Amino acid sequence: MTSLLVTGAAGFIGSHFVRYWLGQHPGDTVVALDALTYAGTLTNLADVRDDIVFAHGDIGDAPFVRRLLDEHGVGIVVNFAAESHNSLAVLDPGRFFRTNVLGTQNLLEVCRETGVERFHHISTCEVYGDLSLRSTQTFSERSPYRPRTPYNASKAGADHAVRAYHETFDLPVTITNCANNYGSHQFPEKVLPLFTTRALDGRPLPMYESSDNRREWIHVLDHCRAVEAVLLKGQSGETYHVGTGVEASVRQLADLVLDELGLPTTLTEVVPDRPGHDRRYLLDSGKIRRELGWRPEIPFDEGVRDTIRWYAENRDWWEPLKGRSPVVEGSW
Repeated sequence: MTSLLVTGAAGFIGSHFVRYWLGQHPGDTVVALDALTYAGTLTNLADVRDDIVFAHGDIGDAPFVRRLLDEHGVGIVVNFAAESHNSLAVLDPGRFFRTNVLGTQNLLEVCRETGVERFHHISTCEVYGDLSLRSTQTFSERSPYRPRTPYNASKAGADHAVRAYHETFDLPVTITNCANNYGSHQFPEKVLPLFTTRALDGRPLPMYESSDNRREWIHVLDHCRAVEAVLLKGQSGETYHVGTGVEASVRQLADLVLDELGLPTTLTEVVPDRPGHDRRYLLDSGKIRRELGWRPEIPFDEGVRDTIRWYAENRDWWEPLKGRSPVVEGSW
């Protein structure tokens, strides 16, 4: 039996990971920590609330985190906690560096002091900058960091802190850099739930002027399986890329949403690109496939359509959240 601390546990990916881990490892103790900012909601954990230890707090609060680790004998920390919305980072960059860099460093320091067995950090493909739409390149674990936005830079800073604690203090760490996630329970400021919920309300889908910019997409449950594989079989000090190789543009996502809901393709509007809008990301995920035997299982079209249907059937989940986002796309 193992005791895990999962930070950012009431957010989109963190809550999926909590449910997934409990399903696969029912004897383990999961301590779910979340600051419950605007994008975190306890409704994401409602179905497992009796099976976890929930702690409302901030990863920047060292005494609080230390007590959690000591009281529950935590051996593994999985750090999903982050400010993650690129658009908000344009409007309020300071909150991203406070949480993503300083918060992660604080968490690392507490883990060093208490001697955890593994600190696993969730990162992003966006730390590498972007690729040309015509490029045949991919980002490998050896690619240089070239972040272009405050969010990207804050995640890059966190990655560097994680590696520094491994090299300097021999803290056992692993990192995963992942492609764009989609799935149920994603806060409706992100592109797929934003498009879906607006379409369900009969409102136009806001498409950036650069609507052909592409992202690599992965279902959140495939991401959870990858993190599990790294925790069980990954080597300390190593970084693993988690991707599918499947790319889709904003325009293609909009077309999928409108097609699934039986709405006209004209239900769109053009909004200005946000500053520093990256063109394209694509990860080389060969290392995790070769060394750990992981591979994605959920086909893109099937997974996206299932996700759209989930939002259509769960208005009571997303409707109360719609007014909580501090960002209006295009208001730069």
